[in-house]
Amino acid sequence: MSLSRPGPVLRAAILIVSTTAAQDPSTDSADAAVRDVFETDGGGQWTVTDSAIVGDVVAHIQRQIMLWTDSRREGEGDAVNLIVTTGGTGFAVADDTPEAVSPLLHKDAPGLVHGMLAASLAVTPFAMMSRPVAGIRNQTVIITLPGSPKGAKENLRAVLRTLPHACLQAVGANSRALHSGGVRRLEQEARVGSGAVDGHAHAHHHGHDHGHSHGHGHGHGHGGLVRHTKPSENPKSNDPSLGPSRRHRESPYPMLSVEKALELIKEHTPAPEIVAERVGSALVGAVLARDVKARENVPAFRASIVDGYAVVVPRDGDMKGVFPVTSVSHAAPGEAAALKEGEIARITTGAPLPPGATSVIMVEDTVLVSMTDDDKEEKEIEILADNVKEGENIREVGSDIRQGDLILGKGEQVSTSGGEIGLLAATGVAEVQVYRRPTIGVLSTGDEIVESSRPGDLRLGEVRDTNRPTLISAAEERGYEVIDFGIASDKSGSLEEHLRQALRQTDLVITTGGVSMGELDLLKPTIERSLGGTIHFGRVAMKPGKPTTFATVPVKDNAGERVSKVIFSLPGNPASALVTFHLFVLPALHQMSGISPLGLTRVPVTLSHDFPLDKARPEYQRAIVSITKDGTLSATSTGGQRSSKVGSMKGANALLCLPSGLEPLQKGTKVEALLMGDIRSSL
Repeated sequence: MSLSRPGPVLRAAILIVSTTAAQDPSTDSADAAVRDVFETDGGGQWTVTDSAIVGDVVAHIQRQIMLWTDSRREGEGDAVNLIVTTGGTGFAVADDTPEAVSPLLHKDAPGLVHGMLAASLAVTPFAMMSRPVAGIRNQTVIITLPGSPKGAKENLRAVLRTLPHACLQAVGANSRALHSGGVRRLEQEARVGSGAVDGHAHAHHHGHDHGHSHGHGHGHGHGGLVRHTKPSENPKSNDPSLGPSRRHRESPYPMLSVEKALELIKEHTPAPEIVAERVGSALVGAVLARDVKARENVPAFRASIVDGYAVVVPRDGDMKGVFPVTSVSHAAPGEAAALKEGEIARITTGAPLPPGATSVIMVEDTVLVSMTDDDKEEKEIEILADNVKEGENIREVGSDIRQGDLILGKGEQVSTSGGEIGLLAATGVAEVQVYRRPTIGVLSTGDEIVESSRPGDLRLGEVRDTNRPTLISAAEERGYEVIDFGIASDKSGSLEEHLRQALRQTDLVITTGGVSMGELDLLKPTIERSLGGTIHFGRVAMKPGKPTTFATVPVKDNAGERVSKVIFSLPGNPASALVTFHLFVLPALHQMSGISPLGLTRVPVTLSHDFPLDKARPEYQRAIVSITKDGTLSATSTGGQRSSKVGSMKGANALLCLPSGLEPLQKGTKVEALLMGDIRSSL
């Protein structure tokens, strides 16, 4: 595409975001409305080269946008110059277009957003219910329009004539050449503003070219809080270089439900890796990644199931009489002489039958007749059995497990009871394919945090590190290898160094502290701005644990391949940290380990007393669940539930899933509980 000034033809793409239209494209009318604006108001500078329809799903929106924006960079032809989306910019539960688009933007364009909102507000005050975003990804300008055809046309018309200039700059045009002649010339060429030459121009001019007068103190950019994003437009962390006075005064991250947060964790947590592991005690807790078949028959030989005498049964089955004991067969390996009719061999449980033997007579069905001369062995035995059949008291080859039988299936977990280990060992399986269990890194943050074991009294403001040893214990109890990365100070360089080291050595990193809104809360900025990570959520509508953060960071593995690693930044309060570990981190660990279902086991319980509720947020109260005399599960609170109260976790074996509400839940109410430990007996 030529970058010369007069009228280059620019490529546009239209993305319709609508689950209804994705299921039935005939219901969509926004595509035609947007095309009409390009044709009638675009001055012949636009050609719509692509269009698509996707449902109200963040991943689908992002995938289509990246297909259009990243193709030039990947050497797959020209990317489009402009993408306009329609739909999903309102307040409805499924309206997630801004949340899908914002993380993709490399540069924000708040001026375009202001222009679209201003145009719509001139028509209706309800325009303030729209949440548009705009910006640049690679060399493509992206704007989001409302889903209604009327609203989409109004918003696009408000900015369309300025977009060729924006698109030319985005693809690398010479800015000096583009701006020669000043703003007046740009307005004339775009047919907007005071220099416009058609009927859309404003008749009044304010006496300055830029509209940003510097001659009086109330000009733009002087005084007041400088906020670079709005929570609904651009959920990005603070820029620490701007200083504390320019940090966000409220979180820029949307408040997600616990269910939505868990969906994002499931979507962005890496799939499990398959490895070979030797059969032994280290296998306990692992999940099989492949079906396992028996390598050998069990038993591998014909064996006696009782202590007694191996015999050759005559045709009539009559075994009554006195017989010489010609040999002895023990469970120890060895060769046995062939047995003939009329001879018997003493045999122990589990021992192989002598060749020729067809049945085993229990010792209880015999009487000792005589001993050998040295009085050490049986010489003759009287058998009291008749009607004896072949195969009695014999375990045949492969009667327990046959070679090639499926003994353990993909997805089964090796338990601590030892049964699976014994089964594998018995059938000659020495190695199995399992999902590798991730290694976890645990890190505390904060200048106020000191080692819990440090001797002496605490100085004013110091806090002993309770989270790190607690989380390490919780993860190790679940069978995961944990590396302790100590305490990082509230300095970007220190935190970045600790995180990089943890990401190099582990698969999943857990941090605590530094995720709120203070000027020293550097976790989110460090993840996004220093590590190039993506924060998938930074706030959850729950108590405790609202500032819980989940992110992924691209890292090169030992083979030089780029992989995604997970960071959970948990709140600093002890109860919040442990609750969110069980609620959010554990499902991710399960997914990486191949364990299903993900997360804690849910059971119905009955409240043993009244439980107060939080007025605004659902709460995960720490409780003790026990089994009553009638076999039901009863839940009792562990006491005060303040997030900083360490004692609220003492003895807790469950988290009660309580809704928000103004009135307490009454004794006897049934709720769901997430089991963190074994159920106790109240008997």
